[in-house]
Amino acid sequence: MGFSSSNKIGEGGFGSVYKDATWVGVDSVVGLNPMQGRLQDGRLVAVKVLSGESKQGDREFISEIASMANVRHENLVKVHGGCIDGGCRMLVYEYMENNNLAQTLLGEEKNREKFSWKARVEVAIGIARALAFIHEEVKPHIVHRDIKATNILLDGNFCPKVSDFGLSKLFPDNVTHLSTRVAGTLGYLAPEYAISGHLTRKSDVYSFGVLLLEIVSGRSAIDFDLELGEHFLVEKAWVMYKADGLLQLVDPLLNNSFSQREALTFLKVGLSCVQETCRLRPHMSTAVRMMRDEIDTDGLDISRPGLITSITDVKIGGGRSSQSSRSHTPSPRFYWFGL
Repeated sequence: MGFSSSNKIGEGGFGSVYKDATWVGVDSVVGLNPMQGRLQDGRLVAVKVLSGESKQGDREFISEIASMANVRHENLVKVHGGCIDGGCRMLVYEYMENNNLAQTLLGEEKNREKFSWKARVEVAIGIARALAFIHEEVKPHIVHRDIKATNILLDGNFCPKVSDFGLSKLFPDNVTHLSTRVAGTLGYLAPEYAISGHLTRKSDVYSFGVLLLEIVSGRSAIDFDLELGEHFLVEKAWVMYKADGLLQLVDPLLNNSFSQREALTFLKVGLSCVQETCRLRPHMSTAVRMMRDEIDTDGLDISRPGLITSITDVKIGGGRSSQSSRSHTPSPRFYWFGL
């Protein structure tokens, strides 16, 4: 199977993503024009092709399809289907014109300058709504496990779409936590999960808190400069909060064109989501209400954040999940749904 490198629009640990993909070897796929990378009705798609060396195995691949097969929300990326054909595995998504949040907001300054405060508010609330939906409304509940800027895609109107559910876990109503191998990205990992493998929905809440701080500040979760060395956004935000100078964290490229009250609220919500004590973090539906000013945050009592600063602190190897699962390759090669 071959794809043109000129059409590559992204690359991660699991493989590459292509737009207008031209490939060979899947002519029998129903509903897809293999020469143009479009559905038969003309809609453009993005195709994630897992590399042969990918860390994402069949279990994670099938998990992504299973998690998203019947889940629809305006802030979740739509997965049209997937394919397992021998050593080839690929997922077909709706195409997102403005790539991901890391490239758009945390990329070059010229991109950040175009990202107004209003746009940041809408993106942040959209992500929060998507997480509240999969945590609290979808049955069984879904924990994403890898919320970060590169996994937030932006459509032509900069509407955010949470993507990449390859590491997600399903939580039936009677399951409050899972003991599982640690997966995710340093800087976004909830400390209790990173250290013990104890996964709850509050693990995603922590990751969202880091992401919210990034959106408001325009800074990365982990940054480096010659004077400060490696430093962590969560730590910097906490120091500013204790010094009553939290607004200094707001992205200077906004040139004071933002609501100070709203920015302060968002920063407080971010810090409340990354508190070291898991039970003190809000549920995502509560975070949405705070961001919409439906819950007063003026008297919000925020405790010290948790932080994992070294990969050596992360649990290596995995416990057995408390939710039983079977790993097998289903007999059909192609999976299409909700085209």
